[in-house]
Amino acid sequence: MAKNVDTTRRGLLFGTTAVGAGALLTACTSNEPSNKGEGQATQAAVADDKPGKPVTIGFAGPQADHGWLNAINDNAKERAKKYKDVTLEATEGSNDTAAQIGQIETLINKKVDILVILPADGKALTQVGLKAMKAGIPVINLDRAFASQQAYRTWIGGDNYGMGLNAGRYIGEKLKGKKGAKVVELAGLDTLELTKQRTKGFDDALKNYPNIKKVARQAAEFTVESGQQKMSQLLQAQKNFDALWNHDDDQGVGALRAIKQAGRDDFLMVGGAGALSAFQAIESDNSVLKATVLYPPTMAASAIDLARALGQGKGISGMAEFEIPATLTLYSAVVDKDNVEQYMQTGFQ
Repeated sequence: MAKNVDTTRRGLLFGTTAVGAGALLTACTSNEPSNKGEGQATQAAVADDKPGKPVTIGFAGPQADHGWLNAINDNAKERAKKYKDVTLEATEGSNDTAAQIGQIETLINKKVDILVILPADGKALTQVGLKAMKAGIPVINLDRAFASQQAYRTWIGGDNYGMGLNAGRYIGEKLKGKKGAKVVELAGLDTLELTKQRTKGFDDALKNYPNIKKVARQAAEFTVESGQQKMSQLLQAQKNFDALWNHDDDQGVGALRAIKQAGRDDFLMVGGAGALSAFQAIESDNSVLKATVLYPPTMAASAIDLARALGQGKGISGMAEFEIPATLTLYSAVVDKDNVEQYMQTGFQ
């Protein structure tokens, strides 16, 4: 599809509005700007569900070798189907940086209107993001950030520090009345910055609960097998503790197997990410898993919303600004038995 390069393209590329967690993309009716006094907000044209200017979105996602990553791809594709004015050009997905760079360059050559990219490695793919931007194609950088802000128009992703913080707060409130409480942590890959941020958030939250001490931490690899193996080691080393925070619901499946095999039910467990299996276990309330902290793959659907709005030169409902934000950090909500029904449909497999 031929790409229309008009006078609004530079504004789409280099708008700089920023917003914190909790920004919401909702459908509403487009409005023409009204005349108001100087310095007063006017109503900007905002994206809605009604068909508008056709937009071709190139999507370069990850290889679906993990439940959350598969959900990223599914969310993007399903969201695109919602809009009659959106054509999605999706790559096969790759965790190989060279292969993904090649896939993105193909999308650039096809002259798509907007690119949505979840890079296998943000730093390694920065140059191809810059290449797209220089070619006049706005980039929505999904979750794993490029090394330069010049490589994307908008970043949207999760809050790893906030994920750990909210896990720690939840456990802290559950144990605040217990003297000498002990917690353990089943982390993800320690080579990843996101794992370090989740641990830091968790540790910072526990500082507010002087009665709680973290007595052990074991790093797994975000897989069922590693979760089972590392959890078995934790259980053997720690005969008594009151709570476990597990960074990832996929490895949590293995952790729960190890816990069941050990016959342990003397502590509560908090997971991470928002897998359907975790939601079902929380709803059933028949295991140690009592809550999970979201790292929502729905961010990919929101990235498609943002890309469509960019392509149509529109803003976001509920905001006074004419441009979409430069950054959107999603909130890591805690899901437990009280609210799990609300989130069930977002659970990934």
